[in-house]
Amino acid sequence: MFCTREWAVHQLIYAANGCVAMEKKDVPQDSNATLDGARKVVYAVDEDGKYNAVATTGWAVEEVVTSMAVDHYTYLAQEALLRARRGESSPLEYHMFTRRLNVVTLAQATGKFQWLVKRHLKQPIDQLSPKTVRRYAEALGMELSDLSRLP
Repeated sequence: MFCTREWAVHQLIYAANGCVAMEKKDVPQDSNATLDGARKVVYAVDEDGKYNAVATTGWAVEEVVTSMAVDHYTYLAQEALLRARRGESSPLEYHMFTRRLNVVTLAQATGKFQWLVKRHLKQPIDQLSPKTVRRYAEALGMELSDLSRLP
């Protein structure tokens, strides 16, 4: 849930399920740079106590956390690139991190078990079946030929 320091306790509305909901008038409009000028929709409670979709330009805290996550995936991709160049892992691992995915999300996107994805991240791509390589390429939004390439 969104919270700001300026919120007073009386501004909080407790929903029936015990969650704290934000009022429509308090939805942040902090011009989040990670949204690149775009707007997104969040849900907030209106004057009648009903949930409504409200457009927002972002929240400063969200921007910081998103930037930290992007930096973390950049670091993971760089480490995976070094491992792949040394032959310790597959280029698949590098491409997974550049697409901001992890083992869990890649497994979900491909319909494969996590333990199998972990194994594939250590194997050369040419040892995988064509069907498996195609699934990874589709999940990563890549051409089959690019999956085995490194920058």
